[in-house]
Order: sequence, then C-alpha cells, then structure tokens
Amino acid sequence: MKYTTIIDLSMPVTTQTPIYPGDPKPEVTPSATIEGEGYNVSHLHMGSHTGTHIDAPYHFRKEGKKLDEIPLSTFAGEGVVLDVTGKGEGESITLNDILPYSARLAPDKIALIYTGWDKYREDEKYYRHPYISEEAVVFMLEKGVRVFFIDALNIDVPDGSSFKGHELITEVNGIIGENFANFHLIDFENPFVMALPLSFPGLDGSPVRAVALKAD
Repeated sequence: MKYTTIIDLSMPVTTQTPIYPGDPKPEVTPSATIEGEGYNVSHLHMGSHTGTHIDAPYHFRKEGKKLDEIPLSTFAGEGVVLDVTGKGEGESITLNDILPYSARLAPDKIALIYTGWDKYREDEKYYRHPYISEEAVVFMLEKGVRVFFIDALNIDVPDGSSFKGHELITEVNGIIGENFANFHLIDFENPFVMALPLSFPGLDGSPVRAVALKAD
C-alpha cells in the first residue's frame, strides 16, 4: 500500500515544551562538539512523558503492563477523529459529544480526541484544557476502544484532582497518548495512525513520533 500523505502529529521537544506540573523539564545541551571532539552529540534530559507521548498501563497500575510488554501493533491502527473543538477551558467532553461517532468506534480503532488545544501550547491556557468525562470513557471502552490519543496535556481534569480516565483505561491495559498535535490537518477518512514508543524495558511511558498516513 502506498501512502500519499504523511501528517506529523508530534509536538516539538524543546526547553519550552509544556510539561505536566512536577514532571522533569526537558533540557538539551551539547555533550560533544565538532570543534572539541570532532563530532556532535547532544545530552537529553527529560521525563518519560515529555512532549507527545504514550502512557503504558504501568503508569497508573502496579500490575499494569509495562512498555516492553505491549505489542508494537497496539500503537498503530485506523484512527477515528472525534471533533470536540467546541469545548472550552476545563470543560467536560461528554457522552453526547461522542455519540455521533458511535458507529465508527470499535476494537482496534484509535480514538483521536480533537480538542484543538495544541494551538495553545505556548500559552498558559494550555494547562486549562478540556477533559474526557467518565461516562464518555466508559462508553468508548464498551465499544472496544483501547487506545486514546488527545491533543491536550492530559485526558483528565486540568486541576489534577482526579485521574478517573487514566484509571479506567489502564485498568483494562489500554493506552493513553497526550500532547498530540495537528489533528486539524487530518481532513480525510480512515487515517492510519502510528505512535511508536522508544524501546525502554520496564518503563511507564515514552515520547513518540506520531504520524497519520493517508493511503493511495
């Protein structure tokens, strides 16, 4: 199969990349230079949930699957864009917002929660994002969805008072992806989405380079 369009769904990782409060701030510094050693090497310091990333179930559950225990095929599949761009700061994404897409939600589909919030990533407003309600999460899980990607800092309430979405999804060893970008560029049906983590044995998550592909 030939893909005619590749859309980058990843947020650039810089010292200005927004992070969940308390997470390590990303730093990129030179470790070797052409002038000094004859080659360039950079030192990267960041958390396992920096930038566009996925959460392994182990992120919230001691008994949950760790990064290396999840088949790579889990991180690739047909995406369903759920347009909830009408939501405001700290507003709940409800079951009624999800119902119009019900017929397209099924096992092996990747739910792309399109809030449009990535456009605020250089603004304090990014930290006051919409979130997915418990009833909406439960409904999608009942439809068989096990992979959820959102173009916001977090799928749960922005004040950190509850992680119900994380708990429900990781309870069934589902996958959560956050800080995605450019969902607005997916203007075609049935995008093939890939968000492959780095090979970190035993970890709770990983940055990813995520893309949406359009087949010829």
